[in-house]
Amino acid sequence: MKSPCVLLTALVALAAYYVYIPLPSSVSDPWKLRLLDAAFRSAQQVSNLIHYLGLSHHLLVLNFIIDSLGKKSAWSSAQVKVTDTDFDGVEVRVFEGSPKPEEPLKRSVLYIHGGGWALASAKTKNYDELCTTLAEELNAVIVSIEYRLVPKVYFPEQIHDVVRATKYFLQPEVLHKYSVDPGRIGISGDSAGGNLAAALSQQLNQDTNLKNKVKVQALIYPVLQALDFNTPSYQQNANTPILPRYVMVKYWVDYFKGDYDFVQEMIVNNHTSLDVEEAAALRAHLNWTSLLPASIKKNYKPVVQTTGNARIIQKIPQLLDVRSAPLIADQEVLRGLPKTYILTCEHDVVRDDGIMYAKRLEKAGVEVTLDHFESCFHGCVIFASWPTYFSVGIQTQNSYIKWLNQNL
Repeated sequence: MKSPCVLLTALVALAAYYVYIPLPSSVSDPWKLRLLDAAFRSAQQVSNLIHYLGLSHHLLVLNFIIDSLGKKSAWSSAQVKVTDTDFDGVEVRVFEGSPKPEEPLKRSVLYIHGGGWALASAKTKNYDELCTTLAEELNAVIVSIEYRLVPKVYFPEQIHDVVRATKYFLQPEVLHKYSVDPGRIGISGDSAGGNLAAALSQQLNQDTNLKNKVKVQALIYPVLQALDFNTPSYQQNANTPILPRYVMVKYWVDYFKGDYDFVQEMIVNNHTSLDVEEAAALRAHLNWTSLLPASIKKNYKPVVQTTGNARIIQKIPQLLDVRSAPLIADQEVLRGLPKTYILTCEHDVVRDDGIMYAKRLEKAGVEVTLDHFESCFHGCVIFASWPTYFSVGIQTQNSYIKWLNQNL
């Protein structure tokens, strides 16, 4: 009897050691977050092993796990009609709020899901539920874009997909079909989807042939640059779940079909060192010492290498492409962008991307609402139902929907 008890105690201790990670005292629901992070790390380790054995790409394995745990069919309710279709060859899931006699035309949001340009789907349970909530609460038409993912396609194909689907939707006959008011259309997305939404807004703003312009953009903890992985938020949250710095850098490398050998050098900013001429002109656009408030900068110092590895930019020039890094766009590109909402989380490596973008947009004359949450972490907006329910999921969703309701 003694041996099984010892074994059980050892297993419990090992499990606790695996699950436990130190977290800031201000983070919401710390033990839930630890368990969620442990589940993510386990899935990543399994996928990495399968990749190492040559059986499948690790991102395909991760997506298989995500789909197995919660992919929803297009199920309609009395309040929201849900259909799967395609817009100019791009798959979309459309959520339509109930018709109201006093409101013959609805407002609309084109939503772009997150997942490091490689994971999740418009059909994933969390995103399906978020878009259903948006359609019901706003009495709107929500178009969730099912853009193609890494490793099936790489940058800039994801952007091409969202641009193509959006331009198709903005055609007068399509808006008429869905009873959408052409003056009340917004673009939104979270994480990598926020990146694509920001890039999409910039492209649409410069398209002189486009008759119907979007009214607002709403970016949820957007990923906006890959030049500086040592902003205060990257330094502060380097090991914070659910998106540690190392994982975020790997997503960037995967997006560009780059070499994993560059990851460690990119983490210390060797790809944008002072001797890399291509990056020199862009530094002013993300100079966080001037763009961030003192409360965010704290005592962190910039990490700027004198000499680095120029081969990284030579091999991955997409790192400096404004379509992948909307934060580095010229000021004239930012002028004329629609009214903007940016949600950021304190415990998130990409927190400062959003804050810096808000500042740059303000300087360009764009009306911006920066909605910062002190106790929140990356991904929290979609964690609002069982089994990944967090109180901050409901809190951030409500704030986001309230802004859309008031401004769209």
